[in-house]
Amino acid sequence: MKRENEIVMVDAWQSLKKFTDARIALGRTGVSIPTNEHLQFKMAHAFARDAVYTLLDTPQLQLELTSLHLPHHILQSCAIDKKQYLQRPDLGRQLHPQAIAILKKENTPIPFDICINITDGLSADAINKHAIPLFRILIPALKACQFSIAPICIIENGRVAISDYTGNLINAKLSIILIGERPGLSATDSLGVYLTYGPKVGNTDAFRNCVSNIRPAGLTYETAAKKIIQLVQASMRLQLTGVELKDNDEDLISIIQ
Repeated sequence: MKRENEIVMVDAWQSLKKFTDARIALGRTGVSIPTNEHLQFKMAHAFARDAVYTLLDTPQLQLELTSLHLPHHILQSCAIDKKQYLQRPDLGRQLHPQAIAILKKENTPIPFDICINITDGLSADAINKHAIPLFRILIPALKACQFSIAPICIIENGRVAISDYTGNLINAKLSIILIGERPGLSATDSLGVYLTYGPKVGNTDAFRNCVSNIRPAGLTYETAAKKIIQLVQASMRLQLTGVELKDNDEDLISIIQ
């Protein structure tokens, strides 16, 4: 609500607001932003903080995966709760010993092509909202390409590198992880997807490719699924991911065309 005698100046960038959710063209009152925009900022900041502490809706994810006829495991990282997860990033990158025992049973002499993981990251809300809608497009497309898919790994309190553990234990050629990205002031439910060829413990982010900002107001499920499929096909052909696999690689360009 505008305070009495408060004069709001219209920002010259106002027409650009329709192109972005970023906080632009807020107007000003003297040297400050208008009261309403200040309150909206505080609200957005509170939502971002809350998103970090949201939890995976594991029962619903299980129900949805079952409806898609996708076998799955419920696993845990070495971080026992969200507080420890935030304070000890290293524990979120490691599988709990019980989870390791479960996945060792899945290791087969003939490797799976792909190990797909789902983890909360810094926004479980992103997983709860967007993982299954993306799966409804992505999984049939992967199967149509004749890729074998290991049982889905749902991992609580996990970080990106935990996909190196799962992919290695399952003996998969490629590991994919869906993770909630760090919440921002304009998006608290952004989903990221990371791909790692030849997953093994100790890989750095230089060995990964990422498709980010997957949500209805960002990268749509259809566009994201197409991009992921293109990267998977190029990765399998070139037997690599990361800094050496770029969108301007001839192999990837030929697939896109």
